[in-house]
Amino acid sequence: MKKILTIFIIGFMIISSFGIIVISEENNNYFHAIKTNISFKQPVITNSTDYTIIEVGGANSYLTLPGYPVIPYYSHTYKFPIGTKIKNIEVIFKDESIYFLEKEIKTSPQPFTFIDGKKIYYENEVDILDYDTYPEENYEHHYGVGIEGNEHLIFLSLKCYPVQYILSEKSIVFVENFEIYISYELPKNQIIYPDEYDMIIISPPKFLDKLQPLVEHKNQNGIKTILIDEANDISGENYFPSQGRDCAEQMKYFIKNAIESWGIDYVLLVGGRYGGIKEEIWWIPVRYSNLNDGGESSYLADLYFADIYKYENEEIVFEDWDSNDNEIFAEWKGFKKDVIDCYPDIHLGRLPCTNTIEVGIMVDKIITYESSTKGQDWFNRMIVVGGDSSIGDQYYEGEEENAMALEYMKDFADIKIWTSLGTFTGPDDVVNAISEGAGFLFFDGHGNPQTWGTHPPNNDSWVTGLGTNDMSKISNNDKLPITVVGGCHNGQFNVSILNILSGVIKYGLKGYFFGPPYKFYSMEWVPKCWAWKLTSLRNGGAIATMAFAGLDWFAIGDYDEDGIPDCTQYYSGYFNVNFFKNYGLNNYTILGQAYTATQIDYIEQHPPMNYNLDCKTVQELTLMGDPSLQIGGY
Repeated sequence: MKKILTIFIIGFMIISSFGIIVISEENNNYFHAIKTNISFKQPVITNSTDYTIIEVGGANSYLTLPGYPVIPYYSHTYKFPIGTKIKNIEVIFKDESIYFLEKEIKTSPQPFTFIDGKKIYYENEVDILDYDTYPEENYEHHYGVGIEGNEHLIFLSLKCYPVQYILSEKSIVFVENFEIYISYELPKNQIIYPDEYDMIIISPPKFLDKLQPLVEHKNQNGIKTILIDEANDISGENYFPSQGRDCAEQMKYFIKNAIESWGIDYVLLVGGRYGGIKEEIWWIPVRYSNLNDGGESSYLADLYFADIYKYENEEIVFEDWDSNDNEIFAEWKGFKKDVIDCYPDIHLGRLPCTNTIEVGIMVDKIITYESSTKGQDWFNRMIVVGGDSSIGDQYYEGEEENAMALEYMKDFADIKIWTSLGTFTGPDDVVNAISEGAGFLFFDGHGNPQTWGTHPPNNDSWVTGLGTNDMSKISNNDKLPITVVGGCHNGQFNVSILNILSGVIKYGLKGYFFGPPYKFYSMEWVPKCWAWKLTSLRNGGAIATMAFAGLDWFAIGDYDEDGIPDCTQYYSGYFNVNFFKNYGLNNYTILGQAYTATQIDYIEQHPPMNYNLDCKTVQELTLMGDPSLQIGGY
């Protein structure tokens, strides 16, 4: 189908019990304007023993930066066709009033993770006491360039803050009405990308022959696919002039050229790490983010290869993830910060194969899945595995995420492997459930590259759910689920037995095996990480797995007191749950499209450049699978 970027902006009116939002459009040929009126209801101020809660009718979310006041706000995203120039954004505030508070506004909790089995809370680098007014402005906006379905768009995300907290006076300033004026210029000609290919598969020369049946299968099913030799086509001149300062950037430029010259929507990278002690050796390049969250200073980020463009000075330009030009990509440590777009511009997945045997296994699995799954009863099962991720609050976080995901999957029989029900007591419970077959599989708890587990209710003992050494017992054959796993490092695909030698060289025998930092027990020396082992099993496992390459941060409790567990609304839990929303409710039936839509949902709800853990959550998500996969088969 032709890749035509349709030029339209839809005006609409939303009327609810909370408030009135009216959006209208004026236009004159190519110059257009959107006028938006947003009305909020007067704040409801509730005092408890220790704090104040502010609610505002018309707001649709809350600011919840850890340690900062919980402030209601309204968020909306405007979408424009590629080539649009956004000329001006003006926001006028009307009808201000001041409310004095008896108590301080409730603050958000610190997110947590587990490092070496110990619960670690995140500490902010900036204290709320450094502010007098929070938030400092009544509104903010940010731009992004990304893909929605198969349409490339410019995203303008706007947030309005009807409440500002004046800390020195213990009061709030409430603004009842916002008038928003956005002027923009549409491109004089429609931008039509060529329709030559839908997908490129990038592979080292060693894997090309094994991948040819997959290329033929995709072409037969309407996904026009071309196989790219990473060694000769990208660094050479076979298709496009070679650009970029290293192999990773060269490959990213190749993807950019393939979008503009061929009209691709999907990229499948085939190749993982196959050696290296002092320096890792890869079949296909990787990029590490250098965002330091206090627990680790870098992690794998395949989003780099999908985030091709950014919007800058009314133009779309190449996004190199190095805005400060210091050769450190995606840097964020203290005041050193690369400002990056984060929106994916293509649907991208990776098969981190290390040899031709794994390539053959995955090719056979994808072809069989897409050819034989349609209409099978086993596909209509969804297995959820969880427990109490953080004891001490009112929720069993893993089970809450599982339950909300099931709400979006109404047509699926649910198989609950939960510690609270007694159906989850160890790995055999998980192995037996998977062996029956399922369309979807969702774990939420804690992990490392080798294993995944969680807690029983209100009990700090551990229940191991599934380790890589247990996976050989799985016997679901061709009844393969799409898997989502919430847990640290389950998707850390740079693991290698050679990391033992690297670790001893770096930390010494004592620091690696017998004393701090005890790096041996990080399990980075296993031959395959958890997610890839499950996906690449020969006679079963998963057809694709979405996992986190680094530390996975959680939220706990219900600090905004909206009746929804925060674990489902923030950090990794937001992604885990909303992937199923995008498939089950929003009808994204292509794997890469559902995955990308969830990344964009996260970016719009939790702008990555506002808070480093939000940025990390988006960056470290890894899809190990074919992004063009037809969920449920053809």
